[in-house]
Amino acid sequence: MTLWVFGYASLLWNPGFEVVESQPARLSGYARSFCMYSIHHRGTEEKPGLVLALDEHAETSCDGLALRAAPGTEEQALDYLRERELVSAAYLERVLPVNLGDGRRVDAVSYVIDPDHVQYTGALSLEEQAQIIAQAHGGRGPNCDYLYNTAAHLDELGVPDADLHWLTERVKALRA
Repeated sequence: MTLWVFGYASLLWNPGFEVVESQPARLSGYARSFCMYSIHHRGTEEKPGLVLALDEHAETSCDGLALRAAPGTEEQALDYLRERELVSAAYLERVLPVNLGDGRRVDAVSYVIDPDHVQYTGALSLEEQAQIIAQAHGGRGPNCDYLYNTAAHLDELGVPDADLHWLTERVKALRA
C-alpha cells in the first residue's frame, strides 16, 4: 500500500514520519484557514489558540505538499498521524484526490475540519485571529511559532499566503 499525506500547515515543516517523496500538490474544494481552536498543541481549553485547517469550499483549492511515507512504514505513519491530528476529533480523516506538481493525481490522507465540532471557529476576522495567536501557548509551544513556521515554509514552496503574511506582521507587532 502506498501512503500519501496532504500537508498544508505543520506537516510541511514537521511531518513526524519518514517521507521518501515530497511533491507540490493541490487539493480542490478546500481552503486553508485558521478556523480551528487549538486546545492541545497551540493553546489550552482555558485559552485556546488557533490552527490551520482545511475548510470545505467548493470553488477554492489549497496548495501544499503531498508526502509519501517510506515503504513498510505506512501503518506506523498513520498511527502517528491519527494520534497527532485526531487528538480532539475536530479533524476528520479523509482520503482525497490531489494533483501533484509533476502531473500525477494521487489519493492522499487529508485532515479536514468538522464544521459541526465545537472547535470550529467559522470565519474570524484577521484581527481576531491575530489577537488569539499572539497570546496562545499549548503543548507544542507558542501559537505564533506555528504561524511563523507555516508562513515561511509556504514561501519556500513558492506558495505565499497573503493572509498569513498579514497575520505574521500583526502578531509580531502585538507581541513587541
